[in-house]
Amino acid sequence: MNIGVIGTGYVGLVSGTCLSEVGHNVICMDIDDRKIDMLLKGIMPIYENDLEKLVLKNIDEERLQFTTSIEKTVKESDVIFIAVGTPPKDDGSADLQYVLEVAKNIGKNINNYKVIVNKSTVPVGTGKLVYDKIKKEIKKRGIDIEFSVVSNPEFLREGKAVYDFLNPDRIVVGVNDSRAKEVIKKVYNYFIKKNTQIMYTNIETSEMIKYASNAFLAVKISFINEMALLAEKVGANIEDIAKGMGQDSRISPKFLNAGAGYGGSCFPKDTKAIVDIAKQYNEEFYIIDSAIKANEKQKRKMVEKIVNNMNGVEGKTICILGLSFKPETDDVRDAPSIDIIKGLVQNGAKIHAFCPEGIRESKWRLEEIKSEITYFDNKYDAIKESNAVVVVTEWDEFKELDINRLKEIMTEDYFFDLRNIYSNNEVFRKEFKYFGVGVL
Repeated sequence: MNIGVIGTGYVGLVSGTCLSEVGHNVICMDIDDRKIDMLLKGIMPIYENDLEKLVLKNIDEERLQFTTSIEKTVKESDVIFIAVGTPPKDDGSADLQYVLEVAKNIGKNINNYKVIVNKSTVPVGTGKLVYDKIKKEIKKRGIDIEFSVVSNPEFLREGKAVYDFLNPDRIVVGVNDSRAKEVIKKVYNYFIKKNTQIMYTNIETSEMIKYASNAFLAVKISFINEMALLAEKVGANIEDIAKGMGQDSRISPKFLNAGAGYGGSCFPKDTKAIVDIAKQYNEEFYIIDSAIKANEKQKRKMVEKIVNNMNGVEGKTICILGLSFKPETDDVRDAPSIDIIKGLVQNGAKIHAFCPEGIRESKWRLEEIKSEITYFDNKYDAIKESNAVVVVTEWDEFKELDINRLKEIMTEDYFFDLRNIYSNNEVFRKEFKYFGVGVL
């Protein structure tokens, strides 16, 4: 099947590449000339495990191509995935300008029956907006071409997105007509043969499933983080609390790891968007709104933990290990590291920073305080002459730090483990002034 994917960010590039990997002919389109030039040269604009290997393989096998031409993409595709960004507006609502611009251009170029698939995370009702926008453009052309709009939200974890696409827990499809449903079955035939659970529902339900899933996980993270704050004050151990809770089959242990707060491209944006959608329909989402506030509080609490336990950080050097919002990605959007660094700098600290993949994006996101931050290419160089080490992101290479080397190169021995990766390492905890999150 010929498939077009519009947008080559995390979702679009991974989706297009994986769809080609399972046998489809895929055109990935983006208006960013620089990004397409990079991809044509085999250079990845994002860091994602196994992505480069699959891109190069499918280019070589002539199932995957890249273009800046929307006309080519629309006319040569049977199915068109919209995978552009829906960034938050100042009020928290999702900005649909890019989605609707794509819909407009599809309407201008559509030449026969197509199935248009919303892969972007969009508010309820977007499917109808996309349909109306395409229909309007077709009408302007004085022609009558049939098409269908489908909702097919993504559930990809950054850092594991390729694996998640090829091995999904479930595929959710919002579809309102039988013709489109049969086309989507052909798109996902590889997964149907693997007995992957495919859920068919209406478009509005599909659109809400994505937001509901992310909001629930964000609530779960904020819940355990607030429990960790209380655990520290009452002398309880959050890891044992989480274990005791997680053994209940109704709860499960996933997303019960206390830490510095959630970040990334999904949870912060989607929680705010679903709260905004609720307001539009005169509903107040107390739980999700509280989770958003709790997450912001958690990041502030991490700054307070460092400042208070060091008796102030004025003139001190703090080493931040991990800038991306999670391991195995270069994405720093809404990462706890950003707020923590800003908070420490406001309290007079100088920052040494290292991250395997997150430095490039962090530099421009922290441009206004760049004079207070020194970035390093090696974790031990960053740690050298630091008064404290703060682990913000649990990259594997931070899990086996050389204790003796740290003792030799650090100015003081403060160690703030905001992901609790050394919480059970008695030797490590003995050698440093160790502070975890909610652990004894």
